Amino acid sequence: MSNLFTRLKDSISADLNDMLDQKEQKNPIAMLNQHLRRCEKEVRRVRELIDRQYLLKDQFIKEFHESSEMAAKRQRQAEIAERASETELYTFALKEHEDYTQKAERLKNAYDTSVNQLDQLEQKYAEMKRKLKDMHLKRMELMSRENIANANHRMNSVIQPERAFGQSFSKFEESEMYLEQLEQKITTNYHQNTIDARIREIERELEKGKTN
Repeated sequence: MSNLFTRLKDSISADLNDMLDQKEQKNPIAMLNQHLRRCEKEVRRVRELIDRQYLLKDQFIKEFHESSEMAAKRQRQAEIAERASETELYTFALKEHEDYTQKAERLKNAYDTSVNQLDQLEQKYAEMKRKLKDMHLKRMELMSRENIANANHRMNSVIQPERAFGQSFSKFEESEMYLEQLEQKITTNYHQNTIDARIREIERELEKGKTN
């Protein structure tokens, strides 16, 4: 059963990839826009992670100062308890001092690590933004080229039909030929109507002459 689902999944994935390939061939700019939106989403997500890391860094340093203060406080209390021969209190204060000292060390290490990580993340984030900007500029260049290509194609289809449609006439040539044919037809009809009318008039005059 698992093999069947695996094959079905692979088949659907292959069909989707074919559809995407066909879509990309038909409209590459649209596919590029999708890639850009995905990259923009990743940039925003990384920015959120960096902001969260800044909050953690601030929390680390805050906890570090608090632990350091408590370690120092417990150390003073242990010294006072030792001078007062308060063995139980001294043991408790000394144990607390050691725990806070270790906690402070861990927090300091975590803080230092977070600072280094933030430096790396900021560098990578800046690189991502530069690349995203480059991609936007590249899209503008491609859109410009596509517009020029479409404009040239339309102009060629009108001015140089042999390049766009082989032996077919251009739109201008078709319009010119249509106008010429229409002019010839109108002129011919005019002359025909004029001749017919003139002949009928002559025939009437001749008939009148006979009767007279």
